[in-house]
Amino acid sequence: MKTLKLYHGSQIIVEKPLFGYGKTYNDYGQGFYCTEHIELAKEWACSINQDGFVNEYELDMSNLSVLNLSSDEFHILNWLAILLDNRLVNLSSPVSIRARKYLLDNFLPDYKKYDVIVGYRADDSYFLFARSFINNEISLKQLSYAMKLGKLGEQFCLKSEKAFNQIRFVKAEVVRSSKYHFLKKQRDEKARSDYIKELENDDIDEIYIRDIIREGYKNGDQRLR
Repeated sequence: MKTLKLYHGSQIIVEKPLFGYGKTYNDYGQGFYCTEHIELAKEWACSINQDGFVNEYELDMSNLSVLNLSSDEFHILNWLAILLDNRLVNLSSPVSIRARKYLLDNFLPDYKKYDVIVGYRADDSYFLFARSFINNEISLKQLSYAMKLGKLGEQFCLKSEKAFNQIRFVKAEVVRSSKYHFLKKQRDEKARSDYIKELENDDIDEIYIRDIIREGYKNGDQRLR
């Protein structure tokens, strides 16, 4: 039996995560979002510049189906398609509207059948990076680079009632916004700064969303690796 130690940053103590609650427009839809990195969870606990709590859990992974978007089986367009299926995105240009439909039609995994999803967290700047790609402003290579900025690590999203039944609360501790809201803001600002520097590089020969649509890229295309 494999047990994972996970953390959830929040304004409240969450002793019993409840299946069927939560926002439906989060990255992977409705679910309970955690991370293996306690320092990141502390930053998320203070996202609105108020003291919060970091909740610690143990998740029994026995017999849970896991969609790991960082595995070799998937690529960043699979992650982006799931994001577009859930997040509220302001699409104002014809290319972005067409890009959303193309990604959903060709790259969306059957993610709702899994107990747990593991993948990037589209936090602030990272959502901006994804939107820039949809608008044909950055290449696939630049998007892949941008998603590693800030070292956000991976988030775990519990999706099924089975997964909720296998998570156990351990403890919670107070997180001071005087420290961790600043650290979150600092991480975000550095990611944006590094992203702007990356845009200065000539990327004209790389793959953009227009190329993906025009040339009919499909899931599993080796050109996307």
